[in-house]
Parts: sequence; structure tokens; C-alpha cells
Amino acid sequence: MEKKHIVAIIPARGGSKSIPRKNIKFLNGIPLLAYSIAAAERSKLVDRIIVSTDDEVIADLAREWGAEVPFLRPKELAEDATTDFPVMEHAVRWLEFNEDYRADIVVQLRPTSPLRPPGLVDEAVQQLLQNPSADSVRAVSPAGENPFKMWEIEDGMMQPLLHTSFHEAYNMHRQALPSTYWQTGHVEAIRFNTIVKKQSLTGDVILPCIVPHEYAVDLDNLQQWAFAAYLLEQGELDVVKPLRRDWFGHKFGQPEGAFEFYKAKLH
Repeated sequence: MEKKHIVAIIPARGGSKSIPRKNIKFLNGIPLLAYSIAAAERSKLVDRIIVSTDDEVIADLAREWGAEVPFLRPKELAEDATTDFPVMEHAVRWLEFNEDYRADIVVQLRPTSPLRPPGLVDEAVQQLLQNPSADSVRAVSPAGENPFKMWEIEDGMMQPLLHTSFHEAYNMHRQALPSTYWQTGHVEAIRFNTIVKKQSLTGDVILPCIVPHEYAVDLDNLQQWAFAAYLLEQGELDVVKPLRRDWFGHKFGQPEGAFEFYKAKLH
């Protein structure tokens, strides 16, 4: 079988309101961005790792931790309201037009979901390779709250969020309701044609890559950040961790505390 071109793209813009400069903020002694780079590095199937950023400091850090930054993302694709799709489309089109590199599969790794079990990236890619009819694979985790028991408030009155064939699903036992899943940012594997032809990051046929709920920590605020740091410090989760680097960028060992060298460069 012909070898596929599989590129990991890590979106990491410079701006962040909830946690300022979070992509370069240290999590358990390592810049957050490095966790996603490490997940791509440990993959047996990914052949390129690209960081898409509008920020020169993030670009330098990404290169030091082993990723490529062949372009800086246009500022108009790094606004607060920018969605993932134009960022991914820009990256794959740039590689195609400027380097004659046409990815077969694009793997999106969001820095804000750093707690990834080993093998997760390859599991997602393998699912796509083994299912030709699928457009994409997306990480999901068992939902902590069941949407069948969620409500909207309209004109001061409560209305069920979901309208289903169940009679008063909100009054049913949880065990009698369908299992539901929450999408996470751990990994997405997407066909090139899904992006450029269907103009979508999911397409029509989406397969699940199930992540155990204990890994489902998305870093949107400082409380979640503290919880992720706690989980890493406890060491009970089997997580892909970046290797430490010396002054010359050589990798060794596992992370232990902050590195003054990198801290100095980021300030």
C-alpha cells in the first residue's frame, strides 16, 4: 500500500483572554505547546509536525521543541472569533502550493487538551485508514452530564433542551437513557478532501475515538489548569509527556520542574 502523507497541525495563536499567553505558559515545568508536539513526535504514522501561529515567540519555541513553522499565520486568521476551519485550510493549502506537499490526512492537535494517553494519535489515524468511507475521526469522552436532563429557559419557563421520542426523558433514570459523548480537543484526523472539497473539518461520516473521561481536561480557565497540573504531578495517568531539553535543544529524561533557560526566553 502506498505510504500516506500524514501531517499533524497544531494551532497556537498568540492571543488568549482566559489564560494569557497560555500556549507558552508552563504546565508542570513544560510549555503547554510542547505536550502536543510530543504527542505528534511519538506517533508512528505522522510524518510532519507543523505549528500554525501568528506569534514569533511561539514559533521559536515550537522549533526548539521539534516542530516545523514554515509560515506565520495571517493576523486575520488569529482573531478571537476565528474558527478552526480556515486555520486548517490555510495550513494545508500553504503546504500544497509552497512546498508541493499534499497531505492525505491532517491530524489536528489542540494544545488545550494536553493529557493524551500513549497511542491515541495513531489510533485515530488508523481508524481513518481502515475506513475509506469515513471523512474524519474525532476524540470524544463519556459526557459528565447527560443532555437528556438539560433545559433551556424561554420567556421565563423551562423547556427540555432535547426533544426526543422518550416521554419526559428528564424524569427517567440515567441508566435508561442513551450514552452520550462530549467532543474533546485531544485529536482529530481529517481527510484532505474533507477540508478542501467538502469545506469541513468533519464531513458527513465521523468516527469516534473514545478518550477515557479522566483524560478529558480542557484548559479554558485557571481552575482547569490547576487541575491538569495536579493530575500530572500525581503521576497516576499514563500521559505522553515532552522530554526535557538541555541548553542545546537535546532531549533527555522526563520533565522535572521549570527550566530557567526557557523562562528567560519567554519573558
